[in-house]
Amino acid sequence: LFLFFSLREKLKSIAQATYTHSRNLAYFVFTYKGLMALQSRLQGKKIPFHSFFAACIGGWLVFGENNPINSQIIMYLLSRILFGLSRLAVDKGYVPQPKQDPFPLVAALIWGTVLWLFEYHRQTLQPSLQSSMTYLYDDSNEWHDISDFLIHNKRTDSK
Repeated sequence: LFLFFSLREKLKSIAQATYTHSRNLAYFVFTYKGLMALQSRLQGKKIPFHSFFAACIGGWLVFGENNPINSQIIMYLLSRILFGLSRLAVDKGYVPQPKQDPFPLVAALIWGTVLWLFEYHRQTLQPSLQSSMTYLYDDSNEWHDISDFLIHNKRTDSK
């Protein structure tokens, strides 16, 4: 019964998060498209700033609350934005075309930074990342038997 209840609660949580995510995206699209149409109608044409302005207003209204769902969406977008801006800088000639693929260097710097933050400034990391990293890098320091690897290595009972 406990296992089923726990599974049911997890499924309920996933369904709620999915609903919140999709609802927020729908609200954002409605707000963005509405503001784009309004600006275009008022100025008689569509200009690039309209997109930025409409998205800023929509982002503030729909995703401005700091909660786990919005936080995940913002982090997802931030990583894609940084990659996109990097590519745009090369395409526009602001940054020279790399002679080699910069991805290995980027990967190294990102992993170096996140592990440095985890080791010395853990509180600055997002809570779910802290939790995952604690499991991987701290809890894994103590092993009891093969079940630690196959099931979970954080014991609540003593053998």
